[in-house]
Amino acid sequence: MQQNYQEVPNIITGKDLDYLSDMFTWNLSAYKKLNNCINQVREEDVRNLLEEAIELFHSNTQIVLNILNQGGSNE
Repeated sequence: MQQNYQEVPNIITGKDLDYLSDMFTWNLSAYKKLNNCINQVREEDVRNLLEEAIELFHSNTQIVLNILNQGGSNE
């Protein structure tokens, strides 16, 4: 039987947690790889792009951590 809610429940399901875990792992892995190789890049344009990507991946990991720290809060 399907239950209808007036509001979305304040929970993180197991499936949600698996997806968030994958997102965190992908972003953290990309962050670490780019952070490790940026010192080997000499071209300023490429370095700037890598720095932007590093910031993006770091921001994404922080977003996932914030979701997990809220424990599924809808706020």
